[in-house]
Amino acid sequence: MNLRDLKYIIAVAETHHFGRAAERCFISQPTLSGQIKKLEEELGVAIFERSNRSVEITPVGEAILTHARQMMEQADVIQQLAQAHQDPLAGPLRIGAIPTLSPYLMPLILMPLKKRHPQMKLVLSEELTDTLLQRLHNHEIDAALLATPEEEQDRESLPLFDEPFWIAYPRDHPFYTRDKITLRDLDKENLLLLAEGHCLAKQAMDVCHIQERQAQGEMADLRASSLETLIQLVGAGFGTTLVPALAMGASWTTGSGVVAQRLAIADASRRISLVFRHSFPRRAALQAFAEVILDKLPDTVQRVRPGTHSKKKVGTKR
Repeated sequence: MNLRDLKYIIAVAETHHFGRAAERCFISQPTLSGQIKKLEEELGVAIFERSNRSVEITPVGEAILTHARQMMEQADVIQQLAQAHQDPLAGPLRIGAIPTLSPYLMPLILMPLKKRHPQMKLVLSEELTDTLLQRLHNHEIDAALLATPEEEQDRESLPLFDEPFWIAYPRDHPFYTRDKITLRDLDKENLLLLAEGHCLAKQAMDVCHIQERQAQGEMADLRASSLETLIQLVGAGFGTTLVPALAMGASWTTGSGVVAQRLAIADASRRISLVFRHSFPRRAALQAFAEVILDKLPDTVQRVRPGTHSKKKVGTKR
């Protein structure tokens, strides 16, 4: 048994397909299948149950997979410790970010990061929170920029900034003549939300004290997969939506027929944190990355003081 064999069984377990697992490992399918068969013969158990239609992991295979991931994690830690000893800022830094943050934050920091730390290679992925957390657990990324509190025992959070919410509405909306918009003003609004799985949808509901999504009515079936689509719906007169402050720098703020105004609601914001595994050895690289973010933030957001704990909930008491 060796680390290569463990890498193969992890790939098959995650893809449920020998061909796709072989592609991920950059080897031929017969080679991967043969190595896993030899490992099963060596251990005297079947790790996978094979059929013409699917590949499923057996109960004993699940137990083996848990230890295989732990062993691969420790091997990864050894490699990163060696690299960190040479230069903790050198090499790839794999960062994930949620879709309602990445398009607005990354343009602010990519060039400054490259100039300040040319030896660091940022590898960026943009996915929903649950996917990022799973990829973080599987060691597919090193850290994630998230907007939800993290309390898992194997992860740490570095709070970065609080991002206020703004209300976006059509230019002919009654809000246009208001000096300030309060929680009471939002009570009867048709609030457009992102589709299920986007943390911004839950945060918007928390801010407005909405207990559950609308099940009926003209807004019930409007579920956008991106913030940009929500803005287009607002411009078309379908309702209003909440927009995080960094998105105010996007092109939609001019010529779209949409007006945005900061909410006059205490604590109507979300906290952005950098989440990473306890075992990740290149803390200096994460700190350098975080410092560039904090240096380049606009005044529309509020930097978090060092040592501040993550928020438990987005929103405010009524």
